[in-house]
Amino acid sequence: MAALHEGLVAHREAINRLNVYPVPDGDTGTNMSLTIGSVCAELDALGDEAGIDDVCEAIAHGSLMGARGNSGVILCQLLRGLAGVWRSAGPVDGKAMAEALSEASDGAYGAVGRPVEGTILTVVRVSAETAAAAADNGHDLLGVLEAARRGGGEALERTPELLPVLAEAGVVDAGGTGYLLLLDALLHVADGRPMPEPPALEDIPDVQAALGGAGSASGGVDRPDAHDGVADLRYEVMYFLEAPDESVPGFKDVWATVGDSIVVVGGDGLWNCHIHTDDIGAAVEAGIEVGRPRQIRVTDLLEELEEEQWVRDAVPQPDVPATVDDPVTTAVVAVATGDGIRRIFHSLGVQRVVTGGQTMNPSTADLLAAVEAAPGPGVVILPNNSNIVAVARQVDSMTTKAVRVVPTTAVTEGFAALAVYDPEAEVDDVVAEMTGAADDVVAGEVTRAVRDSSCDLGPIHAGDWLGLGPGGILSVDPELAVAAERLLAEIVTADREIVTIIEGDGATSAATRHLELWLGEHRPGVAAEVHPGGQPLYPYLFGVE
Repeated sequence: MAALHEGLVAHREAINRLNVYPVPDGDTGTNMSLTIGSVCAELDALGDEAGIDDVCEAIAHGSLMGARGNSGVILCQLLRGLAGVWRSAGPVDGKAMAEALSEASDGAYGAVGRPVEGTILTVVRVSAETAAAAADNGHDLLGVLEAARRGGGEALERTPELLPVLAEAGVVDAGGTGYLLLLDALLHVADGRPMPEPPALEDIPDVQAALGGAGSASGGVDRPDAHDGVADLRYEVMYFLEAPDESVPGFKDVWATVGDSIVVVGGDGLWNCHIHTDDIGAAVEAGIEVGRPRQIRVTDLLEELEEEQWVRDAVPQPDVPATVDDPVTTAVVAVATGDGIRRIFHSLGVQRVVTGGQTMNPSTADLLAAVEAAPGPGVVILPNNSNIVAVARQVDSMTTKAVRVVPTTAVTEGFAALAVYDPEAEVDDVVAEMTGAADDVVAGEVTRAVRDSSCDLGPIHAGDWLGLGPGGILSVDPELAVAAERLLAEIVTADREIVTIIEGDGATSAATRHLELWLGEHRPGVAAEVHPGGQPLYPYLFGVE
C-alpha cells in the first residue's frame, strides 16, 4: 500500500490530465491517491502484533472511509475484494492472487450502477482474466502478477477503441492508468521491481484542445458510470450511509431515477455512496428513507477546475499564522484558500483556518480536527462556500464541543460576520450576531467559463469571464474588467455603502483600477476597499455591504 501510495502521488498530475469529460475536473489521480493515503494511515495505526486479519481489515476500512470521487470509490471496492480473499487464503500464491483479482473485478462491476466498457472496469476485468489463465497453467505468484500486468496494460491501450471520447482526445482511461500502478506495486513487493517513472507532462495530449476547447466531444458523450467526469448533471453527491445491507439494492434502484455515475460500496451496515445528479435533495432523501446518511459532501461539477494541489497538500506560507491559541469562550474555524484571505481571517480573530474552497472541499475529518484544536468550548464554523455547509453541519454530532455553523457561502460574508464576533460571548449568541451580519452582505465573484454554454444573458463561450451573484450569472464578457464592472453594476445598489474587492489569481492592477474608477464615477457614495486574497480560479471576489 505504501508503494502504491507513493506511485499514485508521483503520477497524480499525469493521471489527472487524462480526464476527458465536459468539466476538466482533473481529479482522478488526486482521488485515488487520497483513498490510498487513508489506507496507509489506517495501516500505520496498527500495532506490531497485527496479523493478516488486522491488515486486511485496515485496508478494507481505510479505503471505505477515505474514498473520494468516483475513481476513489471504485478503487475502494477493488481493495475490499482483494483484502477479502487475502484474509482467508493464508500464504498468497498465484492461485490466490488470481482469485483475489477476480473477486475485485466482480465487486467493482457490482458496485457500479451502469457499467461501461473502456473504463477502469475493463482494465481490471482483463487483468483478472489473464491472471486466472496464468494460474490455471500452473504459474506461481510472480507469473500470475506478470500476466495480470501484461493483460491490464493491453486492455488500457484498447480503451480508446471502446470509448470514442478517449479516441477523440488521444488518451487512455485515467482510472485504468491508476489501477495499473496497483499491479506495479504488487510486482515491486513480490520481485523488487522499480515503480514506473511518471511520464513527462508535456507528452500528455491537451485533452481540452482535442475536444474542441469546451471539454466535450462533438455530438455529446454518454456518461460512463465508472469514470470521474460529468456531462449534463451538475452535482457530485457523496455520503456514508448507515443502513441494513438488504435495503441497499432498493436504495440503488431509487438512485437510478435521480442521477447516474452511481457507485455504492461497503457492507455490514456501512456504505460509501457516490452519484452525479441535478437534485441534491432527492439524492440525500433516498438515503434517509433506508438509513442515516452522514458526512455528506456536495461538489458543484460545473465550477470544478483542475488544480495543482489538493487541500491535503496545501501548506500555509511561513508568514501566515497557522493558529491562534489564546483561550476564548467561543472560537471560530473558517474555510479559506489563498494566503491573503487566510491573513485577513486571522486578523479578524479566527483561531483556525482550514484550507479549502470551491474545488477542494475539506472533509468532515478536516473540520473536526480544526474544531478539536480550537481554543474554546464553543466553536463557530464559517464554511464560506455553499458546497461545504452540509459537511460543516455534521461536525457537532462528532465532538463534545458546542459547534454551530453560520452558513456563509462566500469569504466576504465570512469577513462581515467576523466584524461582530465577540470571542467571550456564548456560542449561540455569537451565531445570532454573525448570521445577521453575514445576511447583510451581497456577494459576487468572477470566474472563467470552461466550456460553451448559455444563460439568460445569451451564449457563453469557453474562456469568457462570468460575473456570478445572487440568482446566478449576472454578466458575461470576454474581457475580465468588463465582466467585473457589469457584475458590480448589478449588485452595488443605492442603499450600499462599502464594496470589498478581493484580488485572486488572474487579477491585474489595470482591471482593479478600472473597477475603482467605475465605482467612483457611477457609485460615488460607496467606499471601495481592495485586499490581496491570492485565491485560485476567482480573480475577483466582491462583498457589498
